[in-house]
Amino acid sequence: MIIPITKRRKTQAIAIGGVQVGGSNPIAIQSMCDTKTEDVEATVAQILALEGVGCEIIRVAIPTKEAAQALPLIKEKIHIPLVADIHFRSDLALLALENGADKIRINPGNISDKNLLRQIIDSANKHNAAIRIGVNAGSLEQDLWDKYDAPTAEALAESALNWVKFFENENFNQLVLSVKSSQVPTMITANEILATQTNYPLHLGVTEAGPPPAGSIKSAIGIGSLLQKGIGETIRVSLTADPVEEVQAAKEILKSLKLYDKEPDIVSCPGCGRTEIDIQKLTQQVQEMVARLNLQKPYRIAVMGCVVNALGEAKEADFAIAGGQKQGNLYYQGELYKGNIPEKELLKEFEELILQKIR
Repeated sequence: MIIPITKRRKTQAIAIGGVQVGGSNPIAIQSMCDTKTEDVEATVAQILALEGVGCEIIRVAIPTKEAAQALPLIKEKIHIPLVADIHFRSDLALLALENGADKIRINPGNISDKNLLRQIIDSANKHNAAIRIGVNAGSLEQDLWDKYDAPTAEALAESALNWVKFFENENFNQLVLSVKSSQVPTMITANEILATQTNYPLHLGVTEAGPPPAGSIKSAIGIGSLLQKGIGETIRVSLTADPVEEVQAAKEILKSLKLYDKEPDIVSCPGCGRTEIDIQKLTQQVQEMVARLNLQKPYRIAVMGCVVNALGEAKEADFAIAGGQKQGNLYYQGELYKGNIPEKELLKEFEELILQKIR
């Protein structure tokens, strides 16, 4: 039985540079550079690489004035919204806004003087920028620590909602909310609470998830379970790895839930004692072919090693290979297209089939 995705909750739309998040807009994929932001050449190169694999919003760290002052030099060479990541220092938030940040990420709990927050709000209004309210264990206010004895989901959600009231009282509502935790159940519950009590876009992520594959799995569980319930407007898979891997993992999460329509979804069997073709090699070759062809539609492409599951997958796929005794059959939209093709010719024939049909 296929469990349908709950209808996405209704949220207001927020502009982040040229990208709209929330409302009826697609879920946006984010990542964050691991370069020194003031190293403009390295930062731009990484952002362009991330754009190439599907990143739609990029965040950079702003720990110094030099980093903030590099923002306009970076913006003129990239094509996606640029978000400034600020911690503790309101002066850097102001400088980032003055230098063209499309959005700033702050944890208000780490800025003790509310008058400084008001200055940030005034500047964001002036420069038509959005603000992401971040809450995590490191920014949780002491009174909430005392109330809950730990950074529980309830504590994190309450902190975020308190800050929403503060920003709304200052007549600012270009907000994205992000409550993160390295504890997956905490992250899930906190966002479920927010989803019932606010209509601002939510940015989802399991913070400090770790290296792949563990970090990817934690993120898939945390982010995916919320998306399945219709919760979440932007996502980031936080990995101790090349940021390109973050974007690739995020796309796979969205594709698994039928929430990404910009490239094909490849399904393949793991192989077993029944398999009589090199399924691992063939699947890798198909992946490389799909990337080379730059297919930008959500085709379902199946690569199967024997007839046990192959016929069912072939019927559900747009394009499929069903392997056999050093040979295979090709299917198009569930129907047999050509059979008994020698293994060494399968990839070539498969590519010709795809090119013929998409043209």
